[in-house]
Amino acid sequence: MAQSKLFTLDKLRFAFGRINERLWVKPLLLCVLSIGGTFIAMLADTMGLSSVLPDITLASVESLLTIMASSMLVIATFAVGSMVAAYASASTGATPRSIPLVIADDVTQNALSAFIGAFIFSIVSLITLQNDMFDAAGRFAIFALTLLVFAIVIITFVRWVDRIARLGKVVNTIEKAEKAAGDALDRRRHAPSLGALTASPHQAANKGVPVCSSKVGYVQHIDLEALQACAEAHNCHVTVAVLPGTFAHTRLPLLHIDKDVEQCKAFETEAFSSAFTIGSSRTFEDDPRFGLLALSEIADKALSPGINDPGTAINVIGTLVRLFTLWQSPVEIDRLQAITYHRISVPELLIDDLFDDAFTAIARDGADMVEVSIRLQKALFALAGTDDSAMVAAARKHSRMALARSEIAMSLQDDIDAVRKTAEFSALPPITEPNAP
Repeated sequence: MAQSKLFTLDKLRFAFGRINERLWVKPLLLCVLSIGGTFIAMLADTMGLSSVLPDITLASVESLLTIMASSMLVIATFAVGSMVAAYASASTGATPRSIPLVIADDVTQNALSAFIGAFIFSIVSLITLQNDMFDAAGRFAIFALTLLVFAIVIITFVRWVDRIARLGKVVNTIEKAEKAAGDALDRRRHAPSLGALTASPHQAANKGVPVCSSKVGYVQHIDLEALQACAEAHNCHVTVAVLPGTFAHTRLPLLHIDKDVEQCKAFETEAFSSAFTIGSSRTFEDDPRFGLLALSEIADKALSPGINDPGTAINVIGTLVRLFTLWQSPVEIDRLQAITYHRISVPELLIDDLFDDAFTAIARDGADMVEVSIRLQKALFALAGTDDSAMVAAARKHSRMALARSEIAMSLQDDIDAVRKTAEFSALPPITEPNAP
């Protein structure tokens, strides 16, 4: 029986992508390096350098390390408090879905790691010094390392102060969500079917014997390398029925195997379903729709009566236009992923789904605001001017829907006329023939 590989390159890539969302990883690494640096300094005593290096007094080194030990713990505690406040601000001011992006901020993680690492280094170095574990060369090495750590901490602190002032703010969160969505969209447009054959929506829904999930949650990642190995071992073809971001349950097929029922009875279907990573929440890396949804939620929250910030919604609409412009821009041939999984078919993302995630909530909750409605119509007009016939059709559809909502929600006829004038392009005849790729 074929078994799913425990480690594949795709699984490792996904696992490393999750590391940035764990606050303890980088501080742990810095703690290990700090302890290692103290004991590496002992090597200076074994190299016969005591006669050529300056003799640093024990009291001066201990004084520096004592200052560092007492100050770094306070600064680390202050850093944690500031980070928690920034996370709470991102959750209440933007959307809780943006928390992983804020946590993954490199400057903040590096600052916390540097502060904790410096504290551990100073404590370990003090203990070793007070127990006479260093000679003259070792004391000089510890002194030099202490000055280096001080310099790193000061530089890190200056950078971190600038970042913490903006971390958790809505504008900063929008930038992070745009980058996450843009990266995911860019990867997907260069690998529309993830390196497998392209499956039509009809194939994904109806072809072959279904294999369902044993877990309930969101599909976070699909290990196509492991799935290809299972298909080769059983000499079958697999059609993936769900993409990352889909909510899976025990009655929803993850994939279909191109065999009859009797043949599939002999299969170890757990090996197929284990290629799907299912968790309690969605992730940004392999799920472009989640990035668009997070941006839409930020705009939607700004339109709520309690916040009443149409400017943020208008900012998000501009961000969405940039992302859809990226999506329909020409692909780079040298980055286009070749089809390497010939026994797997994967459906492509549908532009209608992307537009639903991006614009539906904004059009619904901003329907009574003339400035938001007009900016939304202008954005959809810009997207309708592309050469992508599917995007043109989606833009016109959402323009008509947004206009209908505005006509119902607005009470002033002049506002309705202004929105209608901006939305005139949506009444044009639909495109019947798709453009050639």
